[in-house]
Amino acid sequence: MLALQRATHHTLHALSAALADLNLSAAEINALANLGEGGTLSVRQLSERTGTRASTLTGLLDRLENRGYLVRELDPSDRRSFRLPLTDLGQEVAARALTAVADLEREALARLDATWLAGYHAVITALQEAC
Repeated sequence: MLALQRATHHTLHALSAALADLNLSAAEINALANLGEGGTLSVRQLSERTGTRASTLTGLLDRLENRGYLVRELDPSDRRSFRLPLTDLGQEVAARALTAVADLEREALARLDATWLAGYHAVITALQEAC
């Protein structure tokens, strides 16, 4: 698990460097990439996807909202919850983040043959199911 933590740290550092002109933290990139995958998420859903406590997301969401990347709107089906739709600008930035993620993944996994790649996917799936 420590190796996975180190790989995550290196990945987020590489993404921050690739998107340095946006002046976003790794956590902000992670949130925008998850929000940009399609559909509008609630704070709870974003918390689950990013592995970040909802209370920790508050400040991050404040920063993204202040920069014009997203808005918080009450969920009409649960007025205690907020939905987090991206603005047009937020969608553009999220698309850049997703492209950077795909580029990094493609570059890293290009070094693996089919057997290693299948093993990688098996390990990632097992970890997601276990946690």
